[in-house]
Amino acid sequence: MAVTLSLADLGTLPEGVARPSYDREDLSPGILHFGVGNFHRAHQAVYLDRLFRAGEGRDWAIVGAGVMPGDAAARTTLAAQDFLTTVVEQSAETSEARVTGAMIDYLDPGDVGAIVAKLTDPAIRIASLTITEGGYFIDAETGRFDPGHPAIAADGRTPDAPKTVFGLLVAGLQARRESGQPPFTIMSCDNIPHNGSITRNAVAGLARLSDPALADWIEQNVAFPSGMVDRITPATGDRERAIVRETFGVADNWPVFCEDFIQWVLEDDFPQGRPALETVGVQFVPDVAPFETMKLRILNGGHAVIAYPAGLLGIHFVHEAMEDEQIRAFLAKITSDEIIPAVPPVPETDLETYAATIEARFANPKIGDTVRRLCLDGSNRQPKFIVPTIADRLNAGQGITGLALESALWCRYCAGTTEAGETIEPNDPAWDRLVERAEAARSDPSAWLGMQDVYGAVGRDPAFADAFAKCLGALYADGVRATLAAYLEDTL
Repeated sequence: MAVTLSLADLGTLPEGVARPSYDREDLSPGILHFGVGNFHRAHQAVYLDRLFRAGEGRDWAIVGAGVMPGDAAARTTLAAQDFLTTVVEQSAETSEARVTGAMIDYLDPGDVGAIVAKLTDPAIRIASLTITEGGYFIDAETGRFDPGHPAIAADGRTPDAPKTVFGLLVAGLQARRESGQPPFTIMSCDNIPHNGSITRNAVAGLARLSDPALADWIEQNVAFPSGMVDRITPATGDRERAIVRETFGVADNWPVFCEDFIQWVLEDDFPQGRPALETVGVQFVPDVAPFETMKLRILNGGHAVIAYPAGLLGIHFVHEAMEDEQIRAFLAKITSDEIIPAVPPVPETDLETYAATIEARFANPKIGDTVRRLCLDGSNRQPKFIVPTIADRLNAGQGITGLALESALWCRYCAGTTEAGETIEPNDPAWDRLVERAEAARSDPSAWLGMQDVYGAVGRDPAFADAFAKCLGALYADGVRATLAAYLEDTL
């Protein structure tokens, strides 16, 4: 019978399951984290758990926070198991489970007062974020913070009753400024280029709507280190809960499955101190930008490359997509021919070797990552993972056939049916708009490329527009298989 996950029952967990070697009562909070999802619990929380196991940094425990509708259910689930998480790390050959305990509390997402009070607590020296690529209110045309977004405008009008993460951060910083406390550091852990600068623009930009002096103080005094994070972490479902229960003997209502690979490259800019994460594998560098670009374009861009042909062909798991010779060859060719040449040099890193590692990670059959997850939220992911590479290649006068095909495959996917005629269920916050645009693009490709929030100036480039139209026409006339074959044979 599986052991129910709780602090009281840690000692009765099966021998094969690692558990915290530290006493949770010895931990005290140092980080308030917004966005307690699977990736955070498989990444930042794992690094801190490692640090605590090593006997260091125990005043850097995590307190969770959130503002999204699903955050309340997440808090309820984690609170029922004393904020413990079973993390299953999987290579192609092995699976290992460990219970992590780096989080010691999770504030009620609806309690603005409690969240702001915690941000005002001098013990909190870092506020960190995993709020997804689409959570930063970025205008795709300018690449800058959008102060006119309705949610931001609302927080600007009522700064004392914030409803966004950035509104809460501004309220916390305002309270610390008024009390004479130094500000906490704000650390983004999302897959966004220059995520520190993006976060600074959002926080200071929102503050400027109601208090320009506060915005100036934030820009002059608050640190926003950029970082590159990496670990493939699929969604949790009944399959994962069953494996944890039946294979490892733990009844965990929200376990996390992830690959055994993990990476965090971070700029060392923490005026109020930070945990000694370098002792557990975090790489601190003066400038994270080269690492960010490499990861976003090769790994996240690579995910997009395999996602949409696989989705259209009815392939369920990512490793199954990598077992498909055409899709694997498509990834290899577009990565080698178009993506890697658009990645600037990275210190002490061979890009071809990095790409080969990514390919092996995608092919890991243990992860159980789904193609549908990779297809999710293209309207926010494409502008960050694909469109910048297209822009750079266009500016350099280089070919973009493969990237145009990737974009056409996304468009074809958003038409809402697979090659076999099966319905694709909504898979994007803007799904209705995407479906409408995709249907119109069949006869007028500019209907798709005209989405300024996705393509910006790239959508108006004649070379890209022509290549996109040709690829989309081929997909409808000849199908996915024949179009992929034409690209691989350089006849598209």
